[in-house]
Amino acid sequence: MAESKLRVHTPGWLGEFKAFIMRGNVVDLAVGVIIGAAFTAIVNSLVKDIFNPVIGLAIGGIDFSNLFWTIKGPVEPTLAEAQKAGAVTLNYGLFANAVIQFLIVALVIFWLVRILTKMHVREDEAPAAPPAPTKSEVLLEDIRDLLAKQPRA
Repeated sequence: MAESKLRVHTPGWLGEFKAFIMRGNVVDLAVGVIIGAAFTAIVNSLVKDIFNPVIGLAIGGIDFSNLFWTIKGPVEPTLAEAQKAGAVTLNYGLFANAVIQFLIVALVIFWLVRILTKMHVREDEAPAAPPAPTKSEVLLEDIRDLLAKQPRA
């Protein structure tokens, strides 16, 4: 009895995909996305739980998340109640929260990049070797040395 070997055809693109995934910058990007998601949760909490209450208190106790206009439907005192009642609302307070959150993220990223850039510059500040002399400088040095060796009359 002869054994039959089952041969599975592997598509050519599969090897290319494996090479693409295993490249270092793809892995770095994946790590960046994961850290970015965690960072987003921290910034959301910072905006929602720390900045918005302080800003709201400073402008008279206003809660941004409950700033909205009812376009159609029953007018309710809070956004949650209006949405529960099926009202169509224009949620400008939530938009203000998103703008504040964006500005905070942009500011944090700006300072983070600035600090990392300064740290990177410090690492690269090793004393540089003086540049090699040009051909004309070498020739002038040779002429100087020859003239210095000649006896003076």
